[in-house]
Amino acid sequence: MMGQLTDWEGLIRVALAAVLGGIIGIERELRAKDAGLRTNMLVAMGAALFTVSSIQLSEFYINWNGSIRFDPSRIISTIVSGIGFLGGAIIFKTEERVRGVTTAASIWVVTGVGVATGAGFYVMAAGSTVLIVVVLLMVGWIEHRVGFKKGPVLPEVEDD
Repeated sequence: MMGQLTDWEGLIRVALAAVLGGIIGIERELRAKDAGLRTNMLVAMGAALFTVSSIQLSEFYINWNGSIRFDPSRIISTIVSGIGFLGGAIIFKTEERVRGVTTAASIWVVTGVGVATGAGFYVMAAGSTVLIVVVLLMVGWIEHRVGFKKGPVLPEVEDD
């Protein structure tokens, strides 16, 4: 069994989340996206902070009366809901296409990196950061190279 999460270890987790979110944010900045370095860092930090706080709250209640009265996963589930609201604000439709979906998805997955970091799953958080950057850089390049971004991949179906 792990010992109690100290405030200092919690702060280190939040700082690490900022670094990992920043790595993803740099890619977004290089592509001149609205949600860039600061946004990705803040989202990852916020998710880690809520996760660390929920862990510390659960430890407090375990120590207080010897039984678990607080489930930290409940706060994590509300993080996912809340970030979905933020992501929805990023997506908008023009006459020709829907824009901001990748940015919204990157904000959502950066939240996962923050939660994983806040929970102390460092390998998962760092590995996911690498995978996210690979997807953002390489898959986008492949999409353009293959021609997916030149028009619709599937034929459009008219509604009756």
